[in-house]
Amino acid sequence: MNSDIQSADRPSRHDAETPENSRYEVSALTPPVDVIEDVSGITLYADLPGVSREGLNLHVEASTLTIEAESSLKVPDGLKISHTEVALGRFRRVFTLSKELDTEKVTAELDQGVLKLRIPKASHAQPRRIEVKTG
Repeated sequence: MNSDIQSADRPSRHDAETPENSRYEVSALTPPVDVIEDVSGITLYADLPGVSREGLNLHVEASTLTIEAESSLKVPDGLKISHTEVALGRFRRVFTLSKELDTEKVTAELDQGVLKLRIPKASHAQPRRIEVKTG
């Protein structure tokens, strides 16, 4: 894993006891995430099958990024479920972000069960060209 982001998926005892985290606490699945870094920032791709925008909760606090989601099964009107073999899932993944990243400019897109998060590097961490003047 690169130096700009680290997985921190094991909640501390304090985190597990808070009411906000309790519904994701024990039964949450850890979604697979690909992290791609380029000169201007990082892009995360998280697999969240069956998750709608309404079932997705993203938040950044200090240097911690948390992805929480809950999948749902849409049943057409007039029908009801009599048997399912795929359990609905809750997902939770926590990352510690580098100070080099600008958490004020995070963007997110959810398309067909894949979450794309873009976190740019802060301006002070961007590569820059230094102009050399002649005397």
